[in-house]
Amino acid sequence: MLEPMAGDVAAVTDGDFQSSVLESDQPVLVDFWAAWCGPCRMIAPVVEDLAGELEGQVRFLKMDIDANPETAMRLGILSIPTLIIFKNGQQVERSSGYHPAIKRDLRQKLEAVIA
Repeated sequence: MLEPMAGDVAAVTDGDFQSSVLESDQPVLVDFWAAWCGPCRMIAPVVEDLAGELEGQVRFLKMDIDANPETAMRLGILSIPTLIIFKNGQQVERSSGYHPAIKRDLRQKLEAVIA
């Protein structure tokens, strides 16, 4: 069961990652984060903005890696924030860290996936 979070971004867990992300019929961006991570807090509003702008075209989810370590380990996530875009159950884009142009870069990557 997905838990609602701020904005249009729901939480995903190890237990529902398969059905919510890998079996999704639309592209999915997953924001891997942790509460203690400063850059994660900086990127959250960017992800929420994009979720509103691309509503209905891309699904946006957040995964707390402290509460859900299995998926992060399986995907080889070594630093956070890490954002992964999935399409048809496959990783198509991955980026880590925060930088000033992150929103523009993410939007370009997402638009390429939904085009």
